[in-house]
Amino acid sequence: MPAERFVAVAVICALMAQNCRGELVAHVQELNPVPESSLLKPKVMIAILARNSAHSLPYYLGCIDSLDYPKDRIAIWAATDHNVDNTTSMLREWLKNSQSRYHYVEWRPMEEPRSYTDEWGPKHWAPSRFNHVMKLRQAALKAARERWADYILFVDSDNLLTNPRVLDLMMAENFTLVAPMLDSRSLYSNFWCGITPQGYYKRTPDYQPIREWKRLGCFMVPMVHSTFLMDLRRSATLDMAFHPPHPDYSWAFDDIMVFAFSARQAGVQMYVCNREHYGFLPVPLKAQQSVEDEEESFTHTITEAMIDHNIKPSEFLFTPRKSQDKMGFDEIFLINLKRRLDRRERMLNTMAVLGLEATLVDAVDGKALNTSHLQALGIEMMPGYKDPYSDRVLTRGEIGCFLSHHFTWKQVVERQQHQLKTNT
Repeated sequence: MPAERFVAVAVICALMAQNCRGELVAHVQELNPVPESSLLKPKVMIAILARNSAHSLPYYLGCIDSLDYPKDRIAIWAATDHNVDNTTSMLREWLKNSQSRYHYVEWRPMEEPRSYTDEWGPKHWAPSRFNHVMKLRQAALKAARERWADYILFVDSDNLLTNPRVLDLMMAENFTLVAPMLDSRSLYSNFWCGITPQGYYKRTPDYQPIREWKRLGCFMVPMVHSTFLMDLRRSATLDMAFHPPHPDYSWAFDDIMVFAFSARQAGVQMYVCNREHYGFLPVPLKAQQSVEDEEESFTHTITEAMIDHNIKPSEFLFTPRKSQDKMGFDEIFLINLKRRLDRRERMLNTMAVLGLEATLVDAVDGKALNTSHLQALGIEMMPGYKDPYSDRVLTRGEIGCFLSHHFTWKQVVERQQHQLKTNT
């Protein structure tokens, strides 16, 4: 090939290559960056230990159902034993009906025996019961580690988590061991602010301001129990255990005291948070009390929770309606504004929980009252009258409340009823 032709071909190839590189650079520059996808939520195992909990399971499990957290990122570890009620069948039914929603379910029932040989009754914490519960909690912790769970949430079977975001909120605090503060009808809660040299509860001035939400935040405490979240991604948790007790442990044989000591030896600080309202728990009963006493106590817990929260039994568990009566009254009237459907539903649900048969009465709506209506009823304001507490004249709403009761009492007189109870 002549030299001139070779040079010409080489020049053409060089020009073509340069043009291709220019087009490639231009094409790369035209690409828009694609945003990265969101991270999956951490994996959580919820440990459920239930004994004689038939009265609390419907609402307890209803709260678990309502947690605002992807169910496919949650594993359930459930165990029950030593029951004199139908806790086992109820928990089995719930697991069967809801297990497809969860990432993994482990079920550990024990039908017999129905009691511990060294206990006085079902509410007595005998040494054998402490030992068994500690082993169960340890088994749940072991299962969470084997399943590579990021967190484990322990929730006693009579604790009601009414805040659906409790998992996200506790994770966001970024502590190894943290408890959402739970409310009760007394000062009792799921944390201690002080302990004695023997490891028992010690009353301190720090407790009440936290318990009553006068101080808000997350606080270092020596003890959390009943409901708490543990971050298993933290290396220190590998040294924490419920059973066996730490070799240096010399306090009473108590599950929460053993675990608190283990956390302290592992260098893990416990925290309780009260930035929001997270849920409720019942006041503990005495050792000699019965399952029936516990059911009555839990009824108070449910009704307290229903004041501000629309909690319902789990839809994955059949819950027979409680038999209702009138407590010996001729009639129980429930007076409620028709437009306040939320309050009406809440009150009717509360009546159902209490087992009360009530007659629903539509209240007189103060917003619907006007001067001509009041005149037609013959109602006149007393000259110069003012409410003694607020130093003002009566509002239409207060007049409507009075009329609601007045019309109800007229009905009582017409029916010649002698005993009644009204709820508004």
